[in-house]
Amino acid sequence: MTARGTLYSPVTLHGRRVVLRTLNEQDYDGWLEVRTRCHDWLVKWEPRSAHSSHLAEDQRSFESRCALRERERQLGSGYGFGIFYDNRFVGELTLSSIQRGPLQSAFIGYWIDEAVAGRGLMPESVVVVLQFAFDTLRLHRIEINIIPRNRASRRVVEKLDLRFEGVAERYLEIDGAWEDHGRYAITAEEWADRAPQLVADWLLPRAD
Repeated sequence: MTARGTLYSPVTLHGRRVVLRTLNEQDYDGWLEVRTRCHDWLVKWEPRSAHSSHLAEDQRSFESRCALRERERQLGSGYGFGIFYDNRFVGELTLSSIQRGPLQSAFIGYWIDEAVAGRGLMPESVVVVLQFAFDTLRLHRIEINIIPRNRASRRVVEKLDLRFEGVAERYLEIDGAWEDHGRYAITAEEWADRAPQLVADWLLPRAD
């Protein structure tokens, strides 16, 4: 069980080096350590209105978010994953706003521990979730939106060569300011063409 009595049914996905799984209250200490150490690295890029505070980091709020993610999973509207590397929590990736019907789409968002940034862990994690989204959930389109000056986040989609669709002006309120976002996307047709190479490059064991 998670906070407030929500039934917990974990989902676990495996990459070459990373494990992605739904978070629960037992992950709080590891999550808080990373969030505290990387506060300045993270909060300047996170959605927040001018009239709201930053993400609450107390245990009760964390457990409530875990419960919310689990309800979203049960409803089929979203999946939230913790990213684990060397058995240590290092970040989060969400597959959110899942739309069915004629859209069959979703958005990916992510953040990672500054201490392991640049090692290719996030591109690997994104490929893991793209495989899950297209092959298991049978979605048709995945979109990732990034503030253009956020070079670290932009490097993830550039490494994966995701299609750039242009800039959405004043798209999202980030840290109290309306920010432009570059829009990157991949469709099921593109995934079908590119999956063998993406999986080989990022998920399959390397031949030594």
